[in-house]
Amino acid sequence: MALVELRGVSKSYPRRNGIRSEEHFVVTDVSLTIERGETLGLVGESGSGKSTVARILLGLIPPTDGNVSFAGIDLLTAGKEEMRGLRRRMQPVFQDPFAALNPRMRIADIIAEPLVIHRRDPQVDASRQGLRRQTAELLHAVGMDESALARYPHEFSGGQRQRINIARALALRPELLVLDEPVSALDVSVGAQIVNLLRELQRDFSLTYLFISHSLPLVHYLAGRVAVMREGRIVETGTSDEVCLQPRDPYTQALLAATPEIEMA
Repeated sequence: MALVELRGVSKSYPRRNGIRSEEHFVVTDVSLTIERGETLGLVGESGSGKSTVARILLGLIPPTDGNVSFAGIDLLTAGKEEMRGLRRRMQPVFQDPFAALNPRMRIADIIAEPLVIHRRDPQVDASRQGLRRQTAELLHAVGMDESALARYPHEFSGGQRQRINIARALALRPELLVLDEPVSALDVSVGAQIVNLLRELQRDFSLTYLFISHSLPLVHYLAGRVAVMREGRIVETGTSDEVCLQPRDPYTQALLAATPEIEMA
């Protein structure tokens, strides 16, 4: 069984056209599966519907039509407690690392926040000593020293902030990370470091990724399979080599031609 399944998912919002109100679809009939331990790359230009798919998968917004399941559990019929358990198992990492961090909170509290929220879970040690130990371990996992725990987000670079965001996302030991353009706000060299870190963490934490990007070369480097979105629809899917080296759809070909090559150390 696939870890994640989206079947015929659509999302629309009402939009007024003159005196009439009509439905505007931002995602139309999207079907995707993500197997345990793999990275699925979801690629397309801005406005193609990638982030909407991510929010539907995370249970942040409901689809207008279709079905979404995680580990065989239907997100649309799951109860409150069941959804609480699911939220431990899938976590997001957002595009803007500074906007995703509360500027008034110390790094120790930012990383510990998911542990405190889920303190009722027997696997979570929410004592003061337990939180300190776990937050320090998470910082080490993303390549940072525990001296950062007492500092605030504005004291760090963009790459360091994204490492902190990733550490927070890992706090509950999730199975799935939804990475929504996680390096697009960073310098190329810093972004390359974060992507290589993600590869290491996937191995060390047995993670599954949905990696969202507008860059086919970047997705080719990180993902095993790729789905290409255009105007809310999936226009092409396949292995990373198939889609990125021998694209069939004209849109995928144009997207690849418009993207500069990247060097990953």
